[in-house]
Amino acid sequence: MSTQPVTHSTFVIERHYPAGPERVFAAFSDKAIKTLWYADNRELVDQFDMDFRIGGRDIARFRMGEKTPYPGMELVYNITYQDIVPNRRLVYAYTLTFGGKIVSASLVTFEFEPAKSGTALQFTEQGAYFEGADGPQIRQQGWSSLLDKLGRAVSL
Repeated sequence: MSTQPVTHSTFVIERHYPAGPERVFAAFSDKAIKTLWYADNRELVDQFDMDFRIGGRDIARFRMGEKTPYPGMELVYNITYQDIVPNRRLVYAYTLTFGGKIVSASLVTFEFEPAKSGTALQFTEQGAYFEGADGPQIRQQGWSSLLDKLGRAVSL
């Protein structure tokens, strides 16, 4: 049996939002706001449950749409919160399963810094990507898109 090596990678994405840290942080802790940027524009949402507390778990299940290369394929995000400092920091571990196969395990950190005209957000992902999965480049593109949607959600 041959297996491909695990790819380890760390990447950082920075964003500036015109809303204050309290509003940006609320986009992670309030399910209605988080749904706007995290779960609303996904292909097909089967489940999105939140338990926002240290040790709490979120689960998100999505199915790929018909216009994708993998129609009907299920994506599952399992999140466990490691550290929560309101309006300052959020750290969680998550795994991503694609089509029933785990493709990555990551630790992510969101840091919220007050800025002159809003919030400076720094996102860091430290990941292990398995078996030739999508890898860090595609994951970074995905997070970049989600953080753009977050900006729109906190600007409403």
